[in-house]
Amino acid sequence: MDALTAFGLFAVAAMLVCFALEKRSAWFILAFAGSCGLGSLYGFLQGAWPFGLVEAIWALVAPRRGTGPGEPQLSINPPMRSSYNCYISTQYCKP
Repeated sequence: MDALTAFGLFAVAAMLVCFALEKRSAWFILAFAGSCGLGSLYGFLQGAWPFGLVEAIWALVAPRRGTGPGEPQLSINPPMRSSYNCYISTQYCKP
């Protein structure tokens, strides 16, 4: 396995892990955006410019996820247990 292939494997694996964990913290959303940037770089270096272009778009869109109207704002702080959080997550929480 050459260095470029190893770099691509790392970038795609990081995207997968960060995407799976993004509900836990906004840091994972930012890490997902960064790993999309790495995937974009890999695509352009490999010569697959359509892949590089799509990943570059994902790198720009990913940090905006979860910040639309009607959605709770992303917070870097750990979630606090409150009635608002219980309402948003549609779970029944006891105080």
